[in-house]
Amino acid sequence: MEPTVVPILRKENAITIDYNLWGSYIGQDLLKNVPSSTYVLITDTNLYDLYVPSFEKAFNHAASSIKAESRLLTYTIPPGETSKSRTTKAEVEDWMLSEERDPPLDTKSVLLALGGGVIGDMIGFVAATFKRGIRFVQIPTTLLAMVDSSIGGKTAIDTPAGKNLIGAFWQPSKIYIDLNFLNTLPTREFINGLAEVIKTAVISTTAMSKTNESKGEYETMKYKFEALEANANEIMAAIKISPEANGPRLSTIKAKLKDIVLGSVQVKAHVVSADEREGGLRNLLNFGHSIGHGIEGLLTPDVLHGECVAIGMVLEAELALHLGVLSGQAVARLRKCLANYGLPTSLKDAVVRERSGHKHCSVDQILSVMAVDKKNQGKKKRIVLLRGIGLVHEQQATVVADRDIRLVLSPSVRILPSIPDGSKVSCTPPGSKSISNRALVLAALAKGKCRIRNLLHSVDTEVMIGALKTMKCASFSSGTDSEGNYLLVTGNGGNLQASETDLYIENAGTAARFLATVTILAKPTSQAYSILTGNRRMNEGRPIKDLVDALRANGSSIECLGKDGHLPLKIAAAEGMDGGDIELDASFSSQYVSSILMTAPYAKKPVTLRLTGGPPISQLYIDMTTAMMRSFGVDVIKSTTEEHTYHIPQATYQNPPDYEVESDASSATYPLALAAINGTTCIVPNVGYGSLQGDAQFAVKVLKQMGCTVNQTKSSTTVTGPPKGNLKPIASIDMETMTDAFLTASVLAAVAHDSTGKSTTKITGIKNQHKKECDRIEAMEKELAKFGVTCRGFEDGIEIDGINPDELREPDGGVHCYDDHRVAMSNSVLATVAPHGAVITEKECVGKTWPGWWDTLRLSFNVAMQGVDVENQSKSKSRQPGIGNKSIYLIGMRGAGKTTTGQWVADLLYLSFVDLDSQLEMEAKQTIPEMIKESGWEGFRRQEIAILKRTMMEESKDHVFACGGGIVEIPEARKILIDFYKSGGLVILVQRNIEDVMAYLQLDKSRPAYVDDMRSVWERRKSWYVECSNYQHYSQKAPKDSLAQASKDLERFIGTITGKRRALEKIKTKAHSFFVSLTVPDIAAASDFLPEVVVGSDAVELRVDLLEDPQNPNAPPSIEYVAKQLAILHGSTSLPVIYTIRTQGQGGKFPDNAPLELVASLYMLALRMGVEFLDLEIQFPDSILRQISTAKGHTKIIASHHDSTNILSWENGSWMKFYNKALLYGDIVKLVGVATSQEDNLQLLQFRKSAKSNHETPLIAINMGLDGQLSRIQNAFLTPVSHPALPFKAAPGQLSAAEIRSALALHGAIKPMQYYLFGSPIAQSKSPAMHNTLFKVTGLPHTYSLFETSKAADLDQILQSASFGGASVTIPLKLDIVPRLDSISDDAKLIGAVNTIIADPSTPSSKNQGGQHLTGRNTDWQGMTRVLSNAGAQPSAQQSGLVIGGGGTARAAIYALHAMGYTPIYVLGRSKPKIQELASSFPEDYSLEVLHPAEQPLKMTSVPAAAISTIPADKPIDPAVKNFLDHWLFGVNGGDLRMERDGSRDGKVTVKQILLEMAYKPAVTDMMEMAAGGGWTTIPGLEVLAGQGWYQFEAWTGIEPLYEMVREACGLKKLT
Repeated sequence: MEPTVVPILRKENAITIDYNLWGSYIGQDLLKNVPSSTYVLITDTNLYDLYVPSFEKAFNHAASSIKAESRLLTYTIPPGETSKSRTTKAEVEDWMLSEERDPPLDTKSVLLALGGGVIGDMIGFVAATFKRGIRFVQIPTTLLAMVDSSIGGKTAIDTPAGKNLIGAFWQPSKIYIDLNFLNTLPTREFINGLAEVIKTAVISTTAMSKTNESKGEYETMKYKFEALEANANEIMAAIKISPEANGPRLSTIKAKLKDIVLGSVQVKAHVVSADEREGGLRNLLNFGHSIGHGIEGLLTPDVLHGECVAIGMVLEAELALHLGVLSGQAVARLRKCLANYGLPTSLKDAVVRERSGHKHCSVDQILSVMAVDKKNQGKKKRIVLLRGIGLVHEQQATVVADRDIRLVLSPSVRILPSIPDGSKVSCTPPGSKSISNRALVLAALAKGKCRIRNLLHSVDTEVMIGALKTMKCASFSSGTDSEGNYLLVTGNGGNLQASETDLYIENAGTAARFLATVTILAKPTSQAYSILTGNRRMNEGRPIKDLVDALRANGSSIECLGKDGHLPLKIAAAEGMDGGDIELDASFSSQYVSSILMTAPYAKKPVTLRLTGGPPISQLYIDMTTAMMRSFGVDVIKSTTEEHTYHIPQATYQNPPDYEVESDASSATYPLALAAINGTTCIVPNVGYGSLQGDAQFAVKVLKQMGCTVNQTKSSTTVTGPPKGNLKPIASIDMETMTDAFLTASVLAAVAHDSTGKSTTKITGIKNQHKKECDRIEAMEKELAKFGVTCRGFEDGIEIDGINPDELREPDGGVHCYDDHRVAMSNSVLATVAPHGAVITEKECVGKTWPGWWDTLRLSFNVAMQGVDVENQSKSKSRQPGIGNKSIYLIGMRGAGKTTTGQWVADLLYLSFVDLDSQLEMEAKQTIPEMIKESGWEGFRRQEIAILKRTMMEESKDHVFACGGGIVEIPEARKILIDFYKSGGLVILVQRNIEDVMAYLQLDKSRPAYVDDMRSVWERRKSWYVECSNYQHYSQKAPKDSLAQASKDLERFIGTITGKRRALEKIKTKAHSFFVSLTVPDIAAASDFLPEVVVGSDAVELRVDLLEDPQNPNAPPSIEYVAKQLAILHGSTSLPVIYTIRTQGQGGKFPDNAPLELVASLYMLALRMGVEFLDLEIQFPDSILRQISTAKGHTKIIASHHDSTNILSWENGSWMKFYNKALLYGDIVKLVGVATSQEDNLQLLQFRKSAKSNHETPLIAINMGLDGQLSRIQNAFLTPVSHPALPFKAAPGQLSAAEIRSALALHGAIKPMQYYLFGSPIAQSKSPAMHNTLFKVTGLPHTYSLFETSKAADLDQILQSASFGGASVTIPLKLDIVPRLDSISDDAKLIGAVNTIIADPSTPSSKNQGGQHLTGRNTDWQGMTRVLSNAGAQPSAQQSGLVIGGGGTARAAIYALHAMGYTPIYVLGRSKPKIQELASSFPEDYSLEVLHPAEQPLKMTSVPAAAISTIPADKPIDPAVKNFLDHWLFGVNGGDLRMERDGSRDGKVTVKQILLEMAYKPAVTDMMEMAAGGGWTTIPGLEVLAGQGWYQFEAWTGIEPLYEMVREACGLKKLT
């Protein structure tokens, strides 16, 4: 049988499609129909071995059989998108032109492109340009290429500017589509191609009717989409079979597969024939591609082309719906068809988020990529709009405004107050969700056919239909007749089968409750049960316990696989309930009742259903169910003798020919409420008092009472609202019969008030609303509060205090909808009268009941709206202190340091600190030992859990709480803490060396002794502490002089876990950055040389695999040991930490066969301890990669792969699959190869350049080995380095940071800069020695010189020089230099002096022509704070400071003490007016108090803990000042205010007193002698020179130098 051929561009046999073409057929056909002396077959390295050898054999045989003198040459290129480049094209062309091709290729040679779209596009472009054009043949091997890229003659390569921007139209001579290639196509690639198949079917009728209607193809094409819908399950089952060359994978679908591929090929061929150069009609083939390409440009290569186009198709269909040219039903059909083929339909789809590493595609980014679409008309975007399945709106792409595209793409919508006064609108809501789901169940369980009309097309009904189809309960098909659209349901009379796949129902509560009983009717198949499951919110937050208990009691086998009483449910297939008497608690949900009622006719015995728990909730919905059952042939008898009892006979439902679904009465409340709140009129034509639905009473029972005019007939409702702002409150209303409508009533009550001043509306009877899609009562209370409306929720209802509409605020951050359609729609009603409108987030959630709600608002009610990308906006805003200001809880053993830690955390985040034990004692007016003595441990624990609960409810924001050590002993408390951190809160475990804790507990008598041995208590609680916390901080034991470092460590930790410390962003600003790899087995043993090792690096790497636990040196280190090592490292350096586990296979020491649980635990430890960076080897299983990337918080992932065995090449694309996988998981990608020659470094350079042009993700790419050292020099971002002080290098060829900088300087990559000291006199300055020493040791080529002058004008030439790097400034130029600087830092402005100039070569100067932007700063105050902190200054509340003197240095001293937190700050000086003038120039919050030596210090309420002397030391101290200090401060004459320093007595806290002397000479000044005599610690002024110089060097170079080296250069003695 001859293969099928398809004509294109008047060539009858141009396309051949069938099975088994590859080999003999193609060889013979080529020689016959595309004759040539030379054929060049080009493919990629993945396909060569699989297909080329057999073809060579077949081709040569065919050539010899006809004695053709034709040769076949072959060439391979690397696989993947990166080969579609100028580089690869040039390589192919150079090979073709090489002298080795003898005889040379000529204009009659033929290229054969064997592969997917990359091969076809790129080789086609080679053919178009080689010797001005030669013939080529397309042999596509992927479904995507078969139906799309191989047909039409578009050839192209990609460039950094975009995809397919350079190319040509060059038609192939032949296209051979061998469907056998699909046998080896991976499942994901197969599905990827199906997106184009579906796209073609969606536009096929229009396309074919305009190109080939005369050939009778028109009618055929109308059914292509229907065929795809009908065959989805069968096709998907086949393509999920493991691919293999000659396997049976396609055997069951051969005919159907050929038919759908042939249909797509025919459509594209016809369109191309009619419009080869894309003048109009060919635009139609781009349906889904305009937006799809915008998404693909951001998510490639992690998300494939077809996957992006699938999302694009849904969005472009929604755009057509938004513009009023497409029905919601068509959108639903398209979305469902795509989903049935495993394609994503939203950027929020879990598979898209997982594959893209949860990358956010902002609307602005998508629109930016769309702006370069070739279809556009200038800046106007053109998009193909559908008007139906198979039909398009225009015969070409339509111009669409950006505002409309933005509105559809945006996850949120801004509603503006814009409804016209006096408007009258008729609005028909979609079909009732309640009736739709019941109708689907009843029709599916019945016998015969039923046309269901006005069915709600939503997520809820889609998952219901999907589940019923999966269980073969019924078949479903769409249709249209003279009465409109319908869904034809052919029921199987209650015969269904257990589902072998999970029945996934997302967050559809109605579907969950109804299907829970329907699945019991199933017959066993290969398995005897079905699993019913949903998304996380469904499974964790929506209980179904009462229904499950009733079914179990009746004999059904149902197992809760997760939380008891929640989905997932494992339901045994029992062919029906046992029947008989069934008792059900109906106080929570009427849907439980309806679920049993509808399946009861198929029970094994007649059912008597008794409802317990008092009157059932929502009785009207039960009545609705029994009425509908009657329509399907089954009469339910309500007992006249037993209350709330129903008798259901055994019977088989019979389908009526037609069933009309009423409009949803709950949804109808929203348009009616729009009229009520805006003072306009709305008519809902198909909901009246004759409705089955309780919510139909809303207009009469609620709106009429609120002052609206209501006219309700049996089948319609008309509402006219009072003038805007005149709605009346309802003192109390029971909404038990219409609970879902309470949200609508609440937003109306929010603006209801009457002439008497009453404004409170009380709604009751809505208890069930606590457990809907969310806790709706709590949700409305929170969201209305954002509008400025006060509400009070309670168990059975809510109270709302109405305000004037003009007083409504714009909700900060928008209205959060909790993925709840009713929260979204009700709040959108309120937004229409808010003066500034409101942003409604999660706008897609309305799809549950009214997918077209936003379009109804816009088109019917004329509501103005804008698309808003809330997530993107929130990223652009600076983070507020804390995580959303949510309170933080600290847990841990008593004595671990929770109180100190809590106080520091509270200070860092501007929160209030509360010790819950102290709070409990204060409230109880008893000590904890007294409580335990009186009430026992059980009574104490009850009080402890009570206060924890109360803080969660009443003080959920702006606090830090330290819990008692035993809080985790209480199971309820553990659950509360776990739920808190799972909801986004912080629970921090504070740890300390357990031996130190034990020693403390033996001394502490403020709490009761432990009943058990202290260590056994720790062992019991240890796992609970971890379970109840999401972070842990290990506090090191430190002497008081080291508290500053401990505080900095905590600040680093809090900054990281809250996202305030943005280490990656800081490193990315540097031209060259490094991290030093620590190769030590014990960090503590390296503490002496660690400060030296980290100098010049931007991060420090902890190699966990190199650590050796002394307790078990031959095994991987334990979790506890690693935690201690990481804590020591955090306490030793302020640099960000990179946490690395390098396996043996990746060049490390961690065993390749180590348990994965240990690996995961070690990685999770790093996240819990707040490391800034985590190196994650992508060779680990995907389950671990997903676990870590999902849990990473603010830690940045370095996704790494090391080719230590040298099997990969930078040149041939073999690195690409590792690079692409690393992109998926990493914030940073790290690839390490091996160099055996310098050529490897050049290839790596090209790889890095290509990667940088395509992706913003930072890349670390280097080669190991001596030959690879050049790659380390060329790698600019976070290059791993070593240090001579380390025992060995972490990798072969590793260099130090200083060596790399020196090499970069030699290459000119770091240019030598000149730094200076300006001022006079400066000849004796130690600054040149200090800075030149630092430049040398860090490998920088810069020099620091003196430039002595007292005139700022002398500096102009230097300041304008391109080689000027910066300067130190001293007297007399600290003020005179300011006019020559472009900007002044805030500290320098307030201090009134500049001592540091920083040059920015990236920005031109506005003051110095041709120069760089110069910034003036003051580092004097920073030097002061550093030396005071180093000396042990640790200010806390009520600690004051003192500044002696009133000159320029005094200003820096005041600034320093204020920055450290001293308050008040006293200023002592000889001249009172001068000191007063100084004090008055500072802001009030500095709390400055002026002291005069002639007056008693009445204002000095506390003795200062720190003093800074700024008076000259080369002359005697003023006698009055000296006497004042002697008597009132230093106390050498027995002053009354002398401070205790030598210990803590009588419960008083000892505070160290420190004097900083700013004079350099003499070494010991009179002021220092006075202070020392009074017991003060004294600091010489040269220390500040070192301190401010340290900050200057860091500001100039970005390098934090070794502080001890700075001090040594200044002539200071080494610190002990």
